[in-house]
Amino acid sequence: MTQSSTPQPTKVQVRRWRKYMADEVAEGAIYRELAVKRTGQERQILRGLAEAEERHENYWRAKLGEHARPVRPSLRRTMLRFMARHFGSVFVLALAQRAEGNSPYATDQDAAPQMAADEQVHEEVVRALATAGRTRLSGNFRAAVFGANDGLVSNLALVMGIGATGVASSFVLFSGIAGLLAGALSMAAGEFVSVRSQRELLSASRPTQVTLSAAQNLDLDANELVLIYKARGMNDEDAEHRAAERMGLFTCDCNPSFSLHPEVHSAELEREHEELGSAPGAAMSSFMFFASGAVIPILPYIFGLSGLAAVIVAVVLVGIALLLTGGIVGLLSGASPIKRGMRQLAIGLGAAAVTYCLGLLFGTSVA
Repeated sequence: MTQSSTPQPTKVQVRRWRKYMADEVAEGAIYRELAVKRTGQERQILRGLAEAEERHENYWRAKLGEHARPVRPSLRRTMLRFMARHFGSVFVLALAQRAEGNSPYATDQDAAPQMAADEQVHEEVVRALATAGRTRLSGNFRAAVFGANDGLVSNLALVMGIGATGVASSFVLFSGIAGLLAGALSMAAGEFVSVRSQRELLSASRPTQVTLSAAQNLDLDANELVLIYKARGMNDEDAEHRAAERMGLFTCDCNPSFSLHPEVHSAELEREHEELGSAPGAAMSSFMFFASGAVIPILPYIFGLSGLAAVIVAVVLVGIALLLTGGIVGLLSGASPIKRGMRQLAIGLGAAAVTYCLGLLFGTSVA
């Protein structure tokens, strides 16, 4: 990107350009740190992004001229660089995607139009990389995150509802433990059945290689292969054409698109199964993380607190945990972690408030 001679920048421009340059330096470092922890094509892509950020850095450095000097990047990019260096996880890519999408270059006349276009392309590249990472995490990790969140909300609601009736703290504690075990076992059983059923349904829905292995023994006058392809959604002409190919009447597979559901290799099937996660793994994750979430509301009672003090401590602890789980979900979905965390907090505390009010009402009526 070449630049023509321009008048001396104003102080406001110098500050803004220095910030841009610092952020470009930080973003290039983020992608280089991530590339170190990747292999193959992903590493090449991340290095390419780092090189593009270096071009942007040089653009601002040239515009600044004698005013160019090191400036600290934004706090977000500093944190991203730290996370990329020490973790290198999909969360960094998700945050980097948001950073690329919030680029100010589109509305800044001092930025070259090519740079605004670059940032849009970078966002899509990072989105694709982050999506691949989310896919790898989508099985057992999904069960873990949502299991923890369910444990937090359901057991807090249970504990607050029972505690509001005025019963003894020991009764609240035992009720919370019972709710933990019941919920964790229910979640584990449900997740096991869900994942196992999805894997079985996936296997049952895939066509097999029967059209190859059975072709040589079929009756050519009543070719059942035609029925197979008709059942897969082909019209009469396409089904007969595909069957003739399978029977060897043609020397080539003239039109593979005739197969609505082409046979797939076992490796491809395994990748699809991998996205679902294993049934035992998902069940164990659900049990452990539901339990880890459900134990938080009863911690005050375990350590001897009672009454209003126990309720307040439980609400604070669960609120912090809800913000964390909501933020994680936001990162994985590419949304704002703060907004998702606040939404999770509102939903969780709202459910607990309803049961608490019901508990107060029930306790008063019993009294």
